[in-house]
Amino acid sequence: MAISALDAQQLYRPADLSLLGTNNSTRELEPLDDIIGQERAQSAVEFAMSIRDKGYNIFAIGRSGLGKRTMMLRYLKRHQQLEQELNDWCYVANFDEPRTPQVLRLPAGSGAQFKKEVEKTVLRLVKALPLAFDNEVYYRRADKLKTQLTQRQEATLAELATEAKEKQVRLTISPDGDYQLMALNGEEPHTDESYAALPEAERNKFEENIRHLESRLRGIVRQLTEWEEEFSTKQQQHDEQVAREVLSHFFKPLKDDYRAVPEIRNFLTAMQKDMLGNLDIFLEQSEDQLGLAYASLEKKMPRRYQVNLLVTQEQPNFPVVVEENPTYHGLFGYVENATFRGTVFTDFSLIRSGSLHRANGGVLLMDAIKVLERPYVWDGLKRALRSRTLDLNSLEREVSLSGTVSLEPQPIPLDVKIVLFGDYQTYQLLQHYDPDFCELFKVTADFEDTMPRSAKVESLYARFISSIVHDNQLLHCDHSAIARIIEYSSRQAEDQTQLSLHSANVANLLRESHYCAKSTNARAIRATHVEQALAQQEQRVSKLRDQLMLGFTQGTNLLEVKGKAVGQINALSVIATSDHQFGMPNRITASTSFGKGEVLDIEHKVRLGGKIHSKGVWILSAFINGLLAKDQAIPLTTSLTFEQSYSGVDGDSASMAECCAILSAISGIAIRQDIAITGSMNQFGEAQPIGGVNEKIEGFFDVCQLKGRKHTQGVIIPRSNVNNLMLKKSVVDAVAQGKFHIWSVTHVLEALSILCDMPAGAADKRGQFPLRSILGAASANLATLRTANTNIS
Repeated sequence: MAISALDAQQLYRPADLSLLGTNNSTRELEPLDDIIGQERAQSAVEFAMSIRDKGYNIFAIGRSGLGKRTMMLRYLKRHQQLEQELNDWCYVANFDEPRTPQVLRLPAGSGAQFKKEVEKTVLRLVKALPLAFDNEVYYRRADKLKTQLTQRQEATLAELATEAKEKQVRLTISPDGDYQLMALNGEEPHTDESYAALPEAERNKFEENIRHLESRLRGIVRQLTEWEEEFSTKQQQHDEQVAREVLSHFFKPLKDDYRAVPEIRNFLTAMQKDMLGNLDIFLEQSEDQLGLAYASLEKKMPRRYQVNLLVTQEQPNFPVVVEENPTYHGLFGYVENATFRGTVFTDFSLIRSGSLHRANGGVLLMDAIKVLERPYVWDGLKRALRSRTLDLNSLEREVSLSGTVSLEPQPIPLDVKIVLFGDYQTYQLLQHYDPDFCELFKVTADFEDTMPRSAKVESLYARFISSIVHDNQLLHCDHSAIARIIEYSSRQAEDQTQLSLHSANVANLLRESHYCAKSTNARAIRATHVEQALAQQEQRVSKLRDQLMLGFTQGTNLLEVKGKAVGQINALSVIATSDHQFGMPNRITASTSFGKGEVLDIEHKVRLGGKIHSKGVWILSAFINGLLAKDQAIPLTTSLTFEQSYSGVDGDSASMAECCAILSAISGIAIRQDIAITGSMNQFGEAQPIGGVNEKIEGFFDVCQLKGRKHTQGVIIPRSNVNNLMLKKSVVDAVAQGKFHIWSVTHVLEALSILCDMPAGAADKRGQFPLRSILGAASANLATLRTANTNIS
């Protein structure tokens, strides 16, 4: 029974927008605030976000352009977790251990106010403290203490001087400030000559008196030193008392404001205590220390009393951070260095936040490939997620590149969800090679490439198109443009019953259609503008296809699209570049010679054939042997090759074509050259689906246009590929007019019957094929060869 060709209605499924009603353009359609067709991935995200335990981070799997990030951001925008406690984080000086800056946790939104209040208080103290020590009351008290000391010192020294004078000894002070005891000759000191002229007994008396006075003097000097220390202590106590009164006055309101946050009150108390011990910073008593203390680009205030506001949150906004460049410092933060008068220094005020700090309490989204490409980032991320803390260590220390003294800030508690975007290959590599991956990323959000197509889904897809138009402020699409874009999406999915979820492709097409419409001063995007944009897309990337098609026009690519030939068939293949794929017909030839029943795959012999192609040849060989060599081996060797193929050949989509070429060569029955065939087969000859069916059919159609059209031309495809047909309009129109034909088959022998205009033949109970059939002719030829071989033997 003859196999009928497909109807034109089976080659293309137009969009059904009946459910849209009177909403004929995107102007009337409500934008869709969601990504359709990703219920599985959205459910996984909801599950992960509802569990705060360690390890429930998300790895979003899917090809680029599926809208993974858009869906995630829209979901997070709609589902703010208000029960999550958010905090502001500050670094402040640790007055007990300067190399370990202290971290402060504040309620969300209060960090900036706290920093402002502390700075305001310190700036006021910078002015108030010097004024407290520059007034008459302070000077009078200080002078009184100094006068008391001076009087005590002078009285004690006067007493010693009186005693020495009674013993004819004078107490003097040298220009260097040393005390000296000198023997007197009347009212003047003895000279060396006068002292030497004294009787020995008198000299001995002087020396004894001087020794006694020196002993007394040493005791008095010690007493003076003690009085000096006592004066300094009293003066310091006085200064501290004055400063304490000033500090208490300014710090009391600040402490009252934060009485409910013990951590802040403790810090303010420690700051107040440190100011008492470092009054010289405020009183300008040490120029060098003062210069370094104020070496700041921000405000005229001591560095050690600044508040480094690392992260501030505006409650109740849920922090969602997208990190486009996940470097080590950009992710984990870093500590800057500053230079003052040639001295390089660092402190807590130079700590800078990273993406993890800003996302703490929320979600951080990153590209998995970028994370893995950056040195030390993946290990650092795993360490932070395992410990649930942010330990800010410099990368230089991590890799032992620097031996300089650095800070060791207190770690910050980390509560964040990490979302990594990646493809299947990256996901599988991490699963296989990193044992920590499955423990830290327990949730997989698997994004679909396609979704089932129905009238309801198409109406939702129309709203999705509307959302892209509104978001990008494009011209609105009319009814025809919406329908054409939906049909384009089905073509991208390579299935009449599916729609592609690659939103990036749809968005790009809309932008380019908008450009085409604007260039013609149109007020809306119509189907003609979409067609124009698609044609321009193809024209930009079709250089290779045009070059190959030129070979058919010039005759350098040998292919016949009319007539018949034995052992020669037109197969179809797909050639893909990075941004384009197109169909191209290939000539396959099979020749036979006397042999042992082998099929010599020339592509395999010269290592141009891939493993899948070689498998397909072995399968068709098994099928042919099952047909024609049940009792005796086939006394032929068949050589099989792709003509004019100079690069690799892989895939099994040509196995039906190869099988038909071999059976034609064995039977001597010619194959029609105006028909091309694509499809793989199993060992029973059943046709199996292949990919790129639309491109293959269109490729042969275009070659027929170049080499001369005939109304008998057409393509044979597996019946299981009929649902994949979304052919371009020129092919559909040609089929509708009977100028091109597409047949679908379920078995290779059905295809053989079409190709040879002759029944393939079915074996009877004795295993004999009808004489007027292809297999009958093949069996007769083989029987003749076997007989001749027997006679020769």
